[in-house]
Amino acid sequence: MPAALSVPLALAVAGVLLLAAGWMTIRSAGARPGLGRRLAGAREVRVGKLHDINVARSLPGRPVRVVGRVRCADPIVTPQGDRLVAFHRDVEVELPHTGWQSIERLRDTRSFELWDHDGWLTVDPATAAEPLVVIPHVWEGAAAELDAGFQPAVSRLATEGRSVMKARSVTRMLNVVDRLLVLAEVRGVAEGRTELVPPGGGYVISSLDLDAAMRILGGGRPVVLLAGMAGVAVGVALALTGLILAGLALLSPA
Repeated sequence: MPAALSVPLALAVAGVLLLAAGWMTIRSAGARPGLGRRLAGAREVRVGKLHDINVARSLPGRPVRVVGRVRCADPIVTPQGDRLVAFHRDVEVELPHTGWQSIERLRDTRSFELWDHDGWLTVDPATAAEPLVVIPHVWEGAAAELDAGFQPAVSRLATEGRSVMKARSVTRMLNVVDRLLVLAEVRGVAEGRTELVPPGGGYVISSLDLDAAMRILGGGRPVVLLAGMAGVAVGVALALTGLILAGLALLSPA
C-alpha cells in the first residue's frame, strides 16, 4: 500500500469503528432515536380535524401525530382491576457468559377507538411499533423470586448446567383512561370518510405528552446517550476525512 494512503485509510477505519461503538453505546442507553425522530417530526392533529378534511385534496401526505382518548368496549382486565388496550411483558433471566435470555414475551391487545368530542377513529395496537412509549414497570431480583409459572423455565436452564441468578421483568401498558399520541397514516375510504393505518414500522403509540415521550425514547441515561452521540459524530467525521484524504492521494500525481 502506498505510504500516502496508509494514514487516510487508518483514519477511515478508526472512524468506522468509533461510529459502531457510538451506536452500540446509544443502544445500551436504551435509546430509540428512530422512533423519537418519527414521533417528534410529525404534525400533531386532533381526531376531529381529520374528519373535517377534504378527502380528495387534503389528506396528509406523511404520517401525523393524532391526539385523542381511548374508548374500548372489551378491554383487557388484569387481576389488579386495570382496564387495558395493550399489555406487553418481557421476562428475562441472566445467564453466565451469555447475558440476558428471554423466557416470556407476552403481547395482548384490543382494538379501540381514539376519540375526541368531534369524532373517533379505530386503532389496532397489535400493529404498534415497539416499545410502546409509556413509563415501563420494571422489576429486578433473584430468579427464585419469579412467579411459579416461570420456575419450570428456570429449572430447565438449571438442568442444562446454566446457573440462573438474576431475573427482570419489564411491563408496558396502555390504559383505557389514557390520553394517547398515535403516529399514523391517514387514508380515505368510502363516502368521504377517513381511517388510520399503521405507517411503515407500525403505529408509534405513547400515553405521555411529547416532551416526556422524548425523554423515554432517550433511554433515561443522558450521559451515556450523549457519549454515544459524540462517538457517532466523531466517527462520521473521521471516516469522511479519511476517505477524502485517500481520494486526494489517489488523484495526486505520483
